[in-house]
Amino acid sequence: SQYRINVPQYILTKLNNGELETPKPENSVFEQSRIRIVARPQDALKASAVKATKLGLEVFSLGDAVEGDTNQVAKQHAAFVREKLTHFSTDKPFVILSGGETTVNVTGSGKGGPNSQYVLATAKELDGMTGVYAIACDTDGIDGSEDNAGALMTPSTIKRARSKGMDVNQYLKNNDAYSFFENLGDLVMTGPTLTNVNDFRAIAYLPGLD
Repeated sequence: SQYRINVPQYILTKLNNGELETPKPENSVFEQSRIRIVARPQDALKASAVKATKLGLEVFSLGDAVEGDTNQVAKQHAAFVREKLTHFSTDKPFVILSGGETTVNVTGSGKGGPNSQYVLATAKELDGMTGVYAIACDTDGIDGSEDNAGALMTPSTIKRARSKGMDVNQYLKNNDAYSFFENLGDLVMTGPTLTNVNDFRAIAYLPGLD
C-alpha cells in the first residue's frame, strides 16, 4: 500500500504469512540433499601446474583469486615476467599461472571480454620478448559476451598486428580485443564447457621455441 501497487490478494497472503520465504539450512526439504563441490578454481591451477611440471617447466602460481582492473593486472604480470627473466636462468622454461576474475574498465564500443583484453594488454607490455607466450580464457568457454573463450599471445603478436596496420593502443582503448585477435587468427574457441571455475591465465617462457 505504501507504493500504491495493486497486488493480488493471494500474493499478499503468501508474503504476510511467510510462505515465500526461502528455506533455511535446517528445513526438512534438504534432508535428502547432498551438496558436493566437484571442481574449484584451485583445482584447475593445480592440474595445470602438475602438467607444466611434467613438461619440465618451473611453475610460479599467483593464486586463484586475482582481481582488479584487467589492464593493471596485465602490467603487473608482465613485470613479474621481466623480473623472472632478469633473475632467472634464461635457458630454463617457466610458466606463471593465475586464476580469479579481473574487471575491464569500458571506455570504448568494441568487442571482447576480460580475458582477451588481458592478453592484448600483456602483448603490449611484453612486445617482442623472445620466447614469451600467453593465454587467458574463461573456463566456461565464453569470454564476456562474445563466442570465444579467450585469446593467445606469441612473441610475434604485435609485429603481426603492425604488419596489418593495427594499432594495439587503439584496440585497447576501444575495448576491441576480440577484433584484434580475430584479425590475427588467435582467438581461443572452445564452445560452452558446461563448467565454470573462473578465469585461467598462463604466461610461459619457452626459450628456443620461436
